[in-house]
Amino acid sequence: MAESFVVDAKKAALKQPKFLPMSRLEMDELGWDELDVLLLSGDAYVDHPSFACALLGRLLISHGWRTGILAQPNWQDKRAVTLLGRPKLFCGIAPGAVDSMLANYTAMRQKRKTDAYAPGGKMGFRPNRCSIVYANLCQHAFPGLPVILGGIEASTRRLTHYDFWTDSLRRPLLFDAKASLLVYGMGELAILEIASRLKNNESLLGIWGTAWISRLKDGEPIDVPEDYVHSDAIVLPSHALLMQDKEALLNQALLQEELLQRGNKYAYEQVDSRALMMAPPARRLTTAELDFLYELPFARKQHPSYKAQIAAATMIETSMTSHRGCGGGCSFCSIALHQGRRIASRSKESLVREAKILAKEHGAKRRGRGVAISDVGGPTANMWQASCTHPKKDNASWYCKRVSCCYPAICPFFHVPHAKHIELLRAIKKLEGVKQVRVASGVRADLALQDKSCLEAYIAEFTGGQLKLAPEHCVPHVLELMRKPPLAIFEEFLTVFKLQNKLLHRKQYVVPYLLSAFPGCTDADMQELSSWLSQRNWTPKQTQCFIPTPGTVATAMYYCAKNAQGTAIYVAHSDAERLRQHELLVRPQKKAKNKPK
Repeated sequence: MAESFVVDAKKAALKQPKFLPMSRLEMDELGWDELDVLLLSGDAYVDHPSFACALLGRLLISHGWRTGILAQPNWQDKRAVTLLGRPKLFCGIAPGAVDSMLANYTAMRQKRKTDAYAPGGKMGFRPNRCSIVYANLCQHAFPGLPVILGGIEASTRRLTHYDFWTDSLRRPLLFDAKASLLVYGMGELAILEIASRLKNNESLLGIWGTAWISRLKDGEPIDVPEDYVHSDAIVLPSHALLMQDKEALLNQALLQEELLQRGNKYAYEQVDSRALMMAPPARRLTTAELDFLYELPFARKQHPSYKAQIAAATMIETSMTSHRGCGGGCSFCSIALHQGRRIASRSKESLVREAKILAKEHGAKRRGRGVAISDVGGPTANMWQASCTHPKKDNASWYCKRVSCCYPAICPFFHVPHAKHIELLRAIKKLEGVKQVRVASGVRADLALQDKSCLEAYIAEFTGGQLKLAPEHCVPHVLELMRKPPLAIFEEFLTVFKLQNKLLHRKQYVVPYLLSAFPGCTDADMQELSSWLSQRNWTPKQTQCFIPTPGTVATAMYYCAKNAQGTAIYVAHSDAERLRQHELLVRPQKKAKNKPK
């Protein structure tokens, strides 16, 4: 189990540059003749803790590792990755906040017109299959140097996976990128361990939260760490079986969820004559570690070398991350695959300190009018400090067999301290220089309804005209496939929301997130959703056609046309079917647009 990475905060701050270097000139100004670690990012460099390379880079520097960033290097120029020289230890690759194929293409496989993570929103700065392209560039530029893959793209593509953009299965990412190691999940603990082991010329095998390629002998992996016990490992469906049997991908997806819950098992997938080995997932970070991490001295701005604005930097400018992980377990969501299902939360004191920094920095810009903090949240704002209270949760041999803490109903052992969250928001709102506080990341309706007084506080004090909710659909069997609460929960929330706004004499609105073409959803189901919207005179703006992203249970259902129990379901597979369903969803919106003025 990895030790805590918290070091003396004051000493760590003294080591930090204003920005991580992106040029030799910046390295010279720091007195660095070479880097220990070079990070390559598919996103532009914004020095904010919401950006992985900024977060990991500052963590590495706090521990004495000289770290630089090449953000969106020219992937068509083999020399582009050599601008900062050959790093001493390794190259780390983080393709970006979303999978590079998802960043580049729409649900209908059309090229996107803008990229929120690129300067000026321009497309073309990020290659398709970013991990593979960057890994090949690094291997060509720095022969023999370890190349480490990470980020959401690595997490979701770590095993054989369905690729929507080619409508086919692809091998585990390491077999195509040919990197030394893959970090899955949140990478702080792993990246520090990797740096330490490489400095000491130690093997990288067995670092928790990593995967690697192993040779096989008599069908068993042989490139394994000392603590590996074959009889205790989880054998995943082989690549050959997955290619022959579509339902095997569904079994694999469910096993991946189980592995995250078990937390202490090695696993492997045979790929021809080799195997993809996975160490157990990295442990959840402690509150002290999260506080230390998010309070490193980020500039909270895009790198000064950019002349055009980066839209994502503007979106998160006054937001704060309060926690990681999500207990929701929605079948289409990748958050649990990457961040885990158990919640890791920052302390109230840490968040208040960060809010004071925001008030000081942005209050001056607004001529004393105070800063509007756009979000204090995470995957779901009202899961801050949520915890499992099961009496066996600390028993090494026990693991939760539920697929979700909230489905089919909220687990009685899933404790959410709603009142503490309201106290936190109020404490931040009272700070000098803070004008208002919002929860832009949205709330879960079923959790919010557990405490009506806190729900009323969300509506009255922390909603800026609109509150995001994600019912996703209204048809019962579709909601079950999504692992979402029944529609009655959402409608109960709406009743409380409307009543509270009436008492406040305010006009505020719920913004529902809705999905079309979900596996198991028919045209008749979409017509029912369209009618439900029309009855309420709603013209939804937050709509999306389901995109089968790698690794999720919903994607496996899309691929094999079966639900988690193995029963056949209808799937809108062709672009024509998917477009037809999406048109049924946005139809109320189109009618509204065509109304005579």
